Amino acid sequence: MATNLNIKKGDNVMIITGEDAGKKGKVLKVLPDEERVVVEGRNKVTKHQKPKNQRDTGGIVEREASIHVSNVKVVCPKCGKPTRTGIEFVDDKAKKIRVCKKCGAEIPTADGTR
Repeated sequence: MATNLNIKKGDNVMIITGEDAGKKGKVLKVLPDEERVVVEGRNKVTKHQKPKNQRDTGGIVEREASIHVSNVKVVCPKCGKPTRTGIEFVDDKAKKIRVCKKCGAEIPTADGTR
């Protein structure tokens, strides 16, 4: 079951629990069915990879693993603090925008649209 997540691809987030607690990063991928996100450079795991053909070398590859959305918070671009997000309606309730719960500033999406 897909859920509506408040975190979008391209958002800057702070990890609030776990080994990488307090570190910031950019969201690379959102997995709404599993309620997880992949953050750039965080939650690294090693994977033993077989060569796919004779030219590949294979070996141990390090990559980012997913993190549950409850363990990350969006960083407000105005106040720079990790925050919850709210929704406000603009243009006579025709459009919705995400806002910072701490300072009330708009949190734009990665492509700059609302």
